[in-house]
Amino acid sequence: MASPNGGDDFETSLLSFEKLDRASPDLWPEQLPGVAEFAASCKNPITNSPPKWMAELESEDIEMLKELGSLTIANLMEKVKGLQNLAYQLGLEESREMTRGKFLNILERPKK
Repeated sequence: MASPNGGDDFETSLLSFEKLDRASPDLWPEQLPGVAEFAASCKNPITNSPPKWMAELESEDIEMLKELGSLTIANLMEKVKGLQNLAYQLGLEESREMTRGKFLNILERPKK
């Protein structure tokens, strides 16, 4: 579409036919390491095989992931706090048992 005041010439003068070499790591460094590899893996056609990290999961693990994924943020935070409390309680219990073992001398190595 030509404009009456010669706008086509102006638009044509703005075009650049320069070819940029994007293969140069100096000109186009990877901003985040690993992003290019991830992008390349996403371009691959979808296969029926599960990702590497899922290969070792059992059905119980997958169900747990689905359950955790369906939780709201508040419920997930409550679950995390429960796990932290459980870990703390286990630490206290382990400390008591180690102290008990020390007093009973069951942790000493036999003398040769």
